[in-house]
Amino acid sequence: MSDARPTIVIKVPATSANIGPGFDVVGLSLSLHLTLTIKFGPPSPDLFRITYSGEGANEVPLDPYRNLLTRVALYVLRCNNHRSFPPDLLSIHADNQIPFGRGLGSSGAAVIAGVLLGNALGKLNLTTERMLDYALMIERHPDNVTAALIGGFIGSYLRELDPAATVASQVPLSEVLPEYPADAGEDWGLEPPVPPFGIGHYVRFGWNANIKAVAIIPQFELSTAKAREVLPAQYSRKDLVFNMQRLAVLTTALGQTALNPDLVYEAMKDRVHQPYRKTLIPGLPEVTSQITPKSHPGLLGICLSGAGPTILALATHNFEAIAESARTIFAAENIQVEWKLLEVVEGSEVQELR
Repeated sequence: MSDARPTIVIKVPATSANIGPGFDVVGLSLSLHLTLTIKFGPPSPDLFRITYSGEGANEVPLDPYRNLLTRVALYVLRCNNHRSFPPDLLSIHADNQIPFGRGLGSSGAAVIAGVLLGNALGKLNLTTERMLDYALMIERHPDNVTAALIGGFIGSYLRELDPAATVASQVPLSEVLPEYPADAGEDWGLEPPVPPFGIGHYVRFGWNANIKAVAIIPQFELSTAKAREVLPAQYSRKDLVFNMQRLAVLTTALGQTALNPDLVYEAMKDRVHQPYRKTLIPGLPEVTSQITPKSHPGLLGICLSGAGPTILALATHNFEAIAESARTIFAAENIQVEWKLLEVVEGSEVQELR
């Protein structure tokens, strides 16, 4: 009988952040997944093999010291007195359904998968809250990573007024996940900064299970960094109040048994990020204003997913008509789209296959 550890499967959902007025605050976990399959074997001095399939398979580096998943895992291990990857680690296969650079949380899913991987490899038994601390040292915006880890419709914040958390938020990312040189190995970056406790906090909101998410995905990438560059440094009080009013309504409205399409549609409007990103996503204003509950029964609300360019339409039926109307609007801008009907799902899962 083999003494090898059982195969471990880690499954992390895609996410959509902001959901209209909830900029950097709320997120949804969606039914596209990044799945890792980790196999073990006889201890070996050789590094394990990484393989990749699905979205981004031709873009992802397979060197463990450059791959985001394994760099995050190594960070978690080293913060817990494990110098390197375990010698019995044989292979990691990543199968990814989440498109890169589309506003569906691909990087957040990779960070959470890496934290869960480090926890599993080191047999660390970290709590959910502690794993969130590690994720927030790498991904400083809590909406995506919290939704990916916890699941459902979720609100989150960082305790930036806490002195320890403030120090953590100022740690350069290069110290957390250093850029390894060509000859990098296990002797590089041995003493990373350990996260303070309690950086991130969250609450799950109610969610009506009849609501589905229509993800309308333009066929071009938009980096979060580029999408943030167009945002202003300051906002008017009027625009901030506009968003806070709608967010307060939205977090309750989507969990009600009797859904009110007009209420939700208005509550998903935004003045903090979508108006400034319309120059990066031709057709965005038309899609979010012309597709309404009156023109498309079944629609509840429509917004930019994360930093975009994906558009997220929340609806209870009439999904194809909603998506095809958006396709027509984007086609007038010479932009091709794909669309997927997604469920709001639970968060990350870790299984052992014996």
